[in-house]
Amino acid sequence: MRPIDWSKFAHKIYINVPMQKVYDAWATRTNIESWFLRKGEFFMPDGTVRPNDSYVQAGDTYEWFWHGHPDTTVERGKITEANGKDRFQFVFGGAGLVTIDMRQVDNVTEMILTQSEIPADEAGRYNYHVGCSTGWTFYMANIKSILEGGLDLRNKNPNYSNVINS
Repeated sequence: MRPIDWSKFAHKIYINVPMQKVYDAWATRTNIESWFLRKGEFFMPDGTVRPNDSYVQAGDTYEWFWHGHPDTTVERGKITEANGKDRFQFVFGGAGLVTIDMRQVDNVTEMILTQSEIPADEAGRYNYHVGCSTGWTFYMANIKSILEGGLDLRNKNPNYSNVINS
């Protein structure tokens, strides 16, 4: 058995919608809140809040909030790549770099999420490699469900905490 590379992981899913629809799910506040976030504000480099349906650009920063967590649980980071079609990348706070790559395979979209540059210390292994991997597994299933016309699987009830779907 080969040793685990704690500095990165990758997850792949196939989504039965056009690739542009998958890209769009990441690229605006309105869309990213439909499957991932309770609130996701993006800020242009001058500090102005990007309009809800405006496409995020490289150099934008963000503040993200999740269902099931108070406003004191906020993630801040920076968008490093947003090419408008098949690649979206952001610094995920202290958890490293997240890259979303997409490609059309037959009539479906292959989406690969890679989280890299994860701190290799004990806290990084537990909080980011294990914790983020678990979280992304759920949210990748949710983006598939939402985009294919299914249910939103997120827990939105603040009375239920410490569950995998919030």
